[in-house]
Amino acid sequence: MKTLQNIKTTKSFLLISLTLLFISGFAGCKKTADPVELVFSSWRIDDVDEMNRVNALFTKANPDITIRFETHDPIPYDGIIKSDLAKGSGADIIFLWSYDKGRSYYDSGYLLDLTRVIPNLTSYAHVPLMAWSTEGGVTYGAPSVGVTHGIYYNKSIFAKYNISEPATWSEFIAACDKLLLAGETVIAQGAGDNSWTLNRVVFCGLGANFYGGETARQALIAKTMKLTDANFIEAFNAVYSLKKYLPKNFETLGYEASKVMFASGKAAMFIGGSWEISVFEGLGANSSTIGWFAPPVKKAGDKLQYCFQVDAAIGINKNSKNPDAALEYVKWAAGSEYAQAVMTELPGFFSYTPGAAAPTNPLAQKMFNAAANATLTVRLMDEKLNLTTPGGDAWMNEALQGMMLGTFTPEAAAAYVQGKL
Repeated sequence: MKTLQNIKTTKSFLLISLTLLFISGFAGCKKTADPVELVFSSWRIDDVDEMNRVNALFTKANPDITIRFETHDPIPYDGIIKSDLAKGSGADIIFLWSYDKGRSYYDSGYLLDLTRVIPNLTSYAHVPLMAWSTEGGVTYGAPSVGVTHGIYYNKSIFAKYNISEPATWSEFIAACDKLLLAGETVIAQGAGDNSWTLNRVVFCGLGANFYGGETARQALIAKTMKLTDANFIEAFNAVYSLKKYLPKNFETLGYEASKVMFASGKAAMFIGGSWEISVFEGLGANSSTIGWFAPPVKKAGDKLQYCFQVDAAIGINKNSKNPDAALEYVKWAAGSEYAQAVMTELPGFFSYTPGAAAPTNPLAQKMFNAAANATLTVRLMDEKLNLTTPGGDAWMNEALQGMMLGTFTPEAAAAYVQGKL
């Protein structure tokens, strides 16, 4: 009996020990993180499917975090986002414009300081880094992508009239005249809802070769040069000279309709940004049917003044309910996987992540290559000239639209904006 009792006691002790061990082990297990959804706001209404595929890569590595990519039209974008942020809500992750527009978010107290968060920050090129940093060295946006400006053309139309890619302005105008004489719609550009393209794409892209690119931009900021100076007037006149090559209904032709007109082969050229590569592909036009050339220089032998715009950075809402998850996203977006995914999914967006990725699309590669033998600049009004509301961009939009519609002469358009600066 004594032996049997000892056996029973031993069994009870082992059972209790195992139970305690199980409870202890369960309590010590790491609890699975609660699922988190981060809202990512952007003005890129054309890129939802592509960015969803990019962000799926982050979720694959971070299964407890999903990204909802939320877009707004570019024109009301700032008003919508800032209204939400002012209420202490809004998106967790925010695409930021460069320079003044993006800086206004930080100055309003809406963004986290990312200076110690972004990996390899000192390896970034100076221009994109300064586009989202304060004079005191605070970086509030992780530099994401840049874009370029140039002229798309329909290969079949150029081949029909034996037109080669023009390198100089005189060659470009000769091509335009040849197409116009043949009855073709030469340039699918309008002045309807897209006055911003006349400014930020046409004037800054093509006009830089006339007003003097980065040297002139810096002089305008420093007030040692004015828009009414001869070099800028020449740029206004160059843009105005294109009016006769626009579609018959250009006064009311909008941005989306312009792209459809070009992609469908109803116009020979479209003055646009590199970001439109994937848009045109979605409309059925790709590198087999459309080509691209850099903004024609003023005369043979001139160096290309190339508008390579610092386009977008990623900022974090200071009042995000999930700041740790949002910061993990920023760290990932500053890495090579994000960089290559964006450049593959969205050809024409060029990553600023140091040495991380390369273009894979033929058109994007050509745009990227053009920078090698050019003097780079950015859009004219973005830095320090957009500090007020309205600012330089709004006035340029108004002046250039008015010029094309006959309200202003080129000289009057320049004087109008200069009087506001």
